[in-house]
Amino acid sequence: MTTTTYLELSQDGGGAHKFYEVTVEGLEVSVRYGRIGAAGQTQRSSFATVEKAHAAAAKKIGEKVRKGYAPAVPGQRAARPVTRRAVSSAPSTARSVAPVLWRFRTGSAAFGIHVDEDRIWVGNQAGDVFTLAHGGEVLARFSLPDGVKCLVADDFWIYAGCDDGKVYDLSSKLPFAAYDITSDVDIFWLDIHEGVLDVADRSGRLTVIDHEDEHQWSRSGRGEHAWMVRADARAVYYGDTQGVTAYANDGSGELWHTGTDGAVLFGWQEDAAVYAGTGRKKVQRLAKRDGRVEAVYACDAVVYSCATSPGGRFVFAGDSSSSVYCFAEDGTRLWKLGTGGGSALSMQYRDERLYLVTTDGSLVCVDASEAAIEAAQQGSVPVVRDVKLAAALPTYTPATTVAAVASVASVGEAPAGSIVVEVAREGGRSRVRVLSPGYEPSWNVQFPRAIREPGARFVVESLHPAAGGFYRVRGEIRRLL
Repeated sequence: MTTTTYLELSQDGGGAHKFYEVTVEGLEVSVRYGRIGAAGQTQRSSFATVEKAHAAAAKKIGEKVRKGYAPAVPGQRAARPVTRRAVSSAPSTARSVAPVLWRFRTGSAAFGIHVDEDRIWVGNQAGDVFTLAHGGEVLARFSLPDGVKCLVADDFWIYAGCDDGKVYDLSSKLPFAAYDITSDVDIFWLDIHEGVLDVADRSGRLTVIDHEDEHQWSRSGRGEHAWMVRADARAVYYGDTQGVTAYANDGSGELWHTGTDGAVLFGWQEDAAVYAGTGRKKVQRLAKRDGRVEAVYACDAVVYSCATSPGGRFVFAGDSSSSVYCFAEDGTRLWKLGTGGGSALSMQYRDERLYLVTTDGSLVCVDASEAAIEAAQQGSVPVVRDVKLAAALPTYTPATTVAAVASVASVGEAPAGSIVVEVAREGGRSRVRVLSPGYEPSWNVQFPRAIREPGARFVVESLHPAAGGFYRVRGEIRRLL
């Protein structure tokens, strides 16, 4: 005899939109879980007797019901809205091709990129995030449950915004869901500054969530299809079909609004300015202070992406015709070259290298030095090196369970080098505080919501203080029995 119990947790305006299904068939218990509308993941366990199998299933169901899950009928609730960015890519009209040093094919259209001093991160629509050395060697792979919209960094933490509505922290040994976006938000782009998450969506709304995954404030813009959000200590800069708006960080109001020449399709920021790539073939530089348009960078097709060298000395743009441009700070076009492999959906410049992620799913490294560009304009380019995946490439998936460590009589007996934290209820909400000595006990810890069980204790490898009086996890999370 087979019995199946199906539960859902879907809160209008809340962060949850997921299901949990338990099936008992003889000695086997199957658990299927995930976001509503998706196939989800399945775990199976076997037991010595039918009675023990049913007891285990009842325990799992009881735990979920206590967390707010309720019986439901599969298929009655709609899946979370997801918009895949509609892009086209035509051949380049440039007479010469950029000096591409190496190319890595991710296998699916790619939007996410982040480059730091140690490595390059690239995320694609299939949910894969790869890390590479600057020389092109593939170091690791993260396999996330849904397509990656963007990759953003906050200090040395790296986050991936996914179509499943979650934002995954990739900084630890195993990725975990640090933020869970409300189900009525169709994520287009996001940014993170000092642990505060800013989300721009399809409907033209800006949603701000704090480091504990709690809604702070939201604003509706003048347009829709908000493909730009950037944040700093002064404001949140948001771009949609009607232009760019700056909002005060505390949500107290609008600081300025500037209409752009065409819908905003991409955004970049430097210390004193934001850059908006538009559907009318331009990148516009706006002063952060008052929104004044300081310079315009004219391209020959719709602008899909843009970036700058430090301080905005050079401005780069990628268009819908597989071309990449470089401009001087004042708007003078210095060069235009073909990418040699699709249109750049995102880009970043570092140390005379321009990294592009394209419509054909490639991560491309362009030598943007003056000598290399001059040679390319004369038709002399290096032979492109195609980077291949290593046979034994380590692959990491989000942690769905937490490894347990032995119980201890006191915090001082925790495993060497680890830090003990505890989940507590405060004002009806679950907070995570540090128990180990040497840390400020009033500060909260950024911690996965899915495992915040009141009274539970965990050990983490390391904690780092962040602005706003909280700690962030670096390393592995394990349950302290």
